[in-house]
Amino acid sequence: MTDFVSWIKENRVTEVECLVPDMSGLARGKIMPVAKFLSSLKDKGLRIPEAIFVQSISGVYPDDYDDLINPQNSDVYLVPDITTLRLVPWYSEPTAQVICDCYYADGKPVGIASRQVLQRVLALYKAKGWTPIVAPELEFYLVETNTDPDYPLSPPVGRSGRKETAHQSYGIDSVNEFDPIFEDVYDYCEVQQIDIDTLSHEEGAGQIEINFNHGEALSLADQVFSFKRTVRQTALAHKVYATFMSKPMENEPGSAMHIHQSLIDSKTGVNLFSQPDGSDSPLFLQFIAGQQKYLPAMMPLLAPNVNSYRRLQRFSDAPINVHWSRDNRTTGLRVPESGPSARRVENRLAGADVNPYLAIAGSLAAGWLGIAEQLEPKEPVTGNAYERAHTLPRHLPDSLAKMGRTKELGPILGEKFIEVYMSVKQTEYDAYMKVISSWEREFLLLNV
Repeated sequence: MTDFVSWIKENRVTEVECLVPDMSGLARGKIMPVAKFLSSLKDKGLRIPEAIFVQSISGVYPDDYDDLINPQNSDVYLVPDITTLRLVPWYSEPTAQVICDCYYADGKPVGIASRQVLQRVLALYKAKGWTPIVAPELEFYLVETNTDPDYPLSPPVGRSGRKETAHQSYGIDSVNEFDPIFEDVYDYCEVQQIDIDTLSHEEGAGQIEINFNHGEALSLADQVFSFKRTVRQTALAHKVYATFMSKPMENEPGSAMHIHQSLIDSKTGVNLFSQPDGSDSPLFLQFIAGQQKYLPAMMPLLAPNVNSYRRLQRFSDAPINVHWSRDNRTTGLRVPESGPSARRVENRLAGADVNPYLAIAGSLAAGWLGIAEQLEPKEPVTGNAYERAHTLPRHLPDSLAKMGRTKELGPILGEKFIEVYMSVKQTEYDAYMKVISSWEREFLLLNV
């Protein structure tokens, strides 16, 4: 507490943002003067309605709202994780931000809060003396400002004064078109201790990928949560939009959040996915087997929106199944070529639109179930996995139905969380089904 107060004074902080990720991974919470924030630390913490965790992306609540949470819409308490305290670099007035965990009045954690879901999964590994290590790769698009949702998105104009019209995978000059934005992004990430590594141009027009350095899962989820907000704010300052939609433009590739995963001994730091002779360990193969068996049921966490399934199409740089292979980007699970200390499996299913806490939790939970059940993976495939069957759910209702049928998920993610999450996502899908698209008006209006 003393160090924290000193940090506040040294940085002349006048306001504090207390943040909590909601079901969609959006930042919710409260902003207050620093004196009020410090005062709240002496009590149980700030209070916020539990209802924020059952709010859909459009702000609508499920019809069974009263069955999901306390019908009185009671408050829960925001308890800051002081290790996440950072300056908010895009404000002119010195402002701090801190990510919070949520607790009920009796001190029990709020099990439907996404950060708690991840912590619940990590506790299973911790009890074994294991630490999951992850390294996300996050893609997004820069697009022109778009204030009318009926109009398609368009690539922004760069320094050359022209829009991109061709695919520019790994194009250096194409990234340089937006140097002012990325210079600010790197500066802002440094202030917030967001440990990003390489930046590259992806295949789509205006599509960028940022790789994060590997680290412990909760820290990386926090960093992705903060990074998405940082990129959106930075882009707005440069009069463009940054979007993490999974499939924002119909003729361009989708955006993913690939998750590299490994498992180390918490005491020694030794990679448990390798044996002393450098070969694959039984844990490694069981982890892959668990992902093969359970990731299809985790798809509501990896593809959480109706738009997400537009990305998961054959021959579209996105997987359609959970085959695994070594250094093969057509499979859902890729094992990159690496030495024993860096052995890992890359989950390529998740879209950029995920809540990072839930996507990482779901992926690690699937691996955990494979270890707990001592599953054996199918043989690694060779060749093009797009030529094999499409075994992933094709749209959100299929995905939710599969999650609901998979009883093994409740004990590991939380029965109440599963119930609430499925209700929120069903509410979003029901709202989507009320919308008549321009495609329907164009091709059906006078032709049927």
